[in-house]
Amino acid sequence: MKRLNGMDAMLLYSETPNLHTHTLKVAVIDPAGSDAEFDFDTFRHHLRRRLHLLEPLRYKLVDIPWRLHHPMWLENCDVDLDYHLRQVQVPAPGGRRELDGVIGTVASTPLDRSRPLWEFHFAEGLAGGRFALIGKVHHALADGVASVNLLARAMDLKDAPPDERDNDVAGVSPTTSGLLRAAARDHVTQIAELPGLLRNAAKGFTRVRRRGKERGDHPDLADNFDAPPTFLNHVVSPQRRFATAALRLADVKETAKALGITINDLVLAIAAGGLRQLLLSYDGAADRPIIASVPTATDKSERVTGNEISGLMISLPVHIADPAERAGLVALSTKIAKEDHEILGPRLYGQMLGYLPTAIAPAAFRWLGSRDAHNKLMNVAVSSVPGPRERGHFGGAPVSEIYSTGVLSPGAPVNITVWSYVDQLGIAVLTDDQTFGDPHEATDALCVAFSELRSAAGFSDSDSPVEVEHALR
Repeated sequence: MKRLNGMDAMLLYSETPNLHTHTLKVAVIDPAGSDAEFDFDTFRHHLRRRLHLLEPLRYKLVDIPWRLHHPMWLENCDVDLDYHLRQVQVPAPGGRRELDGVIGTVASTPLDRSRPLWEFHFAEGLAGGRFALIGKVHHALADGVASVNLLARAMDLKDAPPDERDNDVAGVSPTTSGLLRAAARDHVTQIAELPGLLRNAAKGFTRVRRRGKERGDHPDLADNFDAPPTFLNHVVSPQRRFATAALRLADVKETAKALGITINDLVLAIAAGGLRQLLLSYDGAADRPIIASVPTATDKSERVTGNEISGLMISLPVHIADPAERAGLVALSTKIAKEDHEILGPRLYGQMLGYLPTAIAPAAFRWLGSRDAHNKLMNVAVSSVPGPRERGHFGGAPVSEIYSTGVLSPGAPVNITVWSYVDQLGIAVLTDDQTFGDPHEATDALCVAFSELRSAAGFSDSDSPVEVEHALR
């Protein structure tokens, strides 16, 4: 048995009928040019022989009686592959838009909590004889760091010998008395730690306020808790839409270096430029900076489960027309947010979530998710995750592209997630069916924003096209 930490539990409690808290991992598999005979049965056999390495896929949720504590994971559960593995057909002509439409449909339904919290949808019918594996995994199981490590274990990598065998025996279900005793022990520990946590929180907030006064005002940066109202912000619909694009990682690194910013800053600058275009199109104006919620890892170990993350609130200067100036302001905002985060304590947010009241948290999140009110905290979620550097294979067939996305937040139905993989940067936009006429408007705008940043850095489209040529069309 394994207790969910505060962040894991929050991601469970915050799931509502219109806000699903599963994440998506999409791998495009291209058997062409390889000796592998690849199909659904090949993948099923591959996964069955790898399940012992993918421990979270064998976890099952166990609630504590009367909600006296956060739930626990029952480990080493039996897995019914006939349920968890599904075949789906991509409509003709089997290009990027058709696959993205299937992914949006997969994302629109919640996971069954009576079973291990994942599904893999095997998509057939892609152009060029390709396949796509659409992984739907509950965020309570794994954050970005854990997902990267899980994916590395699931795939065959060049220098890693395969570790395949049949599953271990299933775990033993706990008794009610055992669950209550474990909850009581954990509560005693929490009560003992609470005074120290409150002292650290008070000191941290005092230091952050003092440092903010020392920095002075930055009129081109949004103030915390002052996200402006935009078309991006409304009650989230239960239906999901998905869109992808792929950039060359070498071009991204080259552009970031020329602009004197980090790759993460460049990703945020791309988001700022793309969202500026969309705001001008939908709202007719982009006259104030907006706020992006940006998750950050507090633990970069080899773990394959759990959430060890915090969040930064970063100002996106969508009101600035010049792309180079936008990039500089993004870098400044990120620097300030990171400094405040370190002063406050990177783990404080996760520690505080451990004290969420289990009896009322789900109802509170349901109310928040359906509330038609302006979200002052954030406008959009933007995430950047370094994925596998080596090309992976499933059943001998190479993975050519990887995309990922997180969850939508109350009043903020747009999530932009960027995953690097080998020589690509995969951009994914998850949204609902009420925000854009077509979700590819968002990915198109992001690609245009990257082109603008390349021009500002002294490069031209003639040097290399913006999008990856061999990516799925």
